[in-house]
Amino acid sequence: MRHAVFYLALSALLCGYPAQAQPKHHKRRARHPVMVMEATAFARAQQLTASGTIARRGIVAADPRVLPLGTRIRIFGAKSYAGNYLVTDTGADIKGRHIDLYFPSRARAMRFGTKSVRVQILQWGAGKEDAQVKDEASIAQHPR
Repeated sequence: MRHAVFYLALSALLCGYPAQAQPKHHKRRARHPVMVMEATAFARAQQLTASGTIARRGIVAADPRVLPLGTRIRIFGAKSYAGNYLVTDTGADIKGRHIDLYFPSRARAMRFGTKSVRVQILQWGAGKEDAQVKDEASIAQHPR
């Protein structure tokens, strides 16, 4: 009986009991957080975005308080428009959890309408200069 108590106490020590002795686990921030956002579309001629880049396919406008300029995102739930995008623009009507995808034609932008999408943050942006650098790198990687 004495040996049983000894082995029970030893196993309790090795397993980390009692519960108070367990290290506390802190909640971690998700590595690639996902949020639900409203997506619309815009089309405009060759004008500069808020970051100073040219509007083109693969860019979005967002509220910089939610998604800072230069943030890389992945959009899910937008059917054939799902994919990776770069935040390089803002807009007066873009507030809160709302993104605006660039389309080359007004007709296509109108067909897109408004959709509820999931947006995964791939890399947080650091502002205007960051957006410019990332946009130039994207163009160099995928020349037309």
